[in-house]
Amino acid sequence: MGALKRCATVAALIALQSMWLPARAATAPANLSTSANASDAALVSQIASRLAANGVRAHFTQTQTLAAMKAPLVSTGSLLFFRERGVIWQIETPYKKTWIMRDSGVTVIDAAGQRIQNGSAQGARGAAEIAKMMRAMLAGDLSALYTQFDVTARGTASQWQMRLVPRQPQIAQALRGIEMEGGDFLHGLRITFANGDVTQYDFSGSAQVSELTPADQKLFGTP
Repeated sequence: MGALKRCATVAALIALQSMWLPARAATAPANLSTSANASDAALVSQIASRLAANGVRAHFTQTQTLAAMKAPLVSTGSLLFFRERGVIWQIETPYKKTWIMRDSGVTVIDAAGQRIQNGSAQGARGAAEIAKMMRAMLAGDLSALYTQFDVTARGTASQWQMRLVPRQPQIAQALRGIEMEGGDFLHGLRITFANGDVTQYDFSGSAQVSELTPADQKLFGTP
């Protein structure tokens, strides 16, 4: 996967994270007319308020449909979002790999337990931009979402669907759009890349988390 596509994937995960904003995120930006109509913005605000939580833990199934592959690639794992620390995204089968997303950037832990920072210049810049977006979202600034994506939404706060289309050319080079659906928690996330590849995430067992376990704290490392 190229650097742009890696950044787009992580941007999609951060967009997923935006669905668990603190409650004060319910106010949409005043200049949203270029990225969402008033009814869409109102629904997005309702969704953000409904899903507001300090932390969420869930299981996921990832299904990748790639043009170069005859059969989809399926993997499973777990996700932890904790507002004060970031996101831990762990693939457990058919291989082991962990992404830790914090304000300081993105760290990858391989199957041997080795930590790998985003070392390339382009990767570091992408991680910095994503971390900046994360900080804004976690501060309750929905304008960050609207700055990065054109947003449309439909349904109700208890059963909703949302579509994000990238506004930034750098992301649009790799990412065509993100579709999400859910209720009290995020149920599904579909990422369509510019080349037609699709990654689908289905979430189950979602639960709110108020405290980190010792294992979680070790993965996040020093705040």
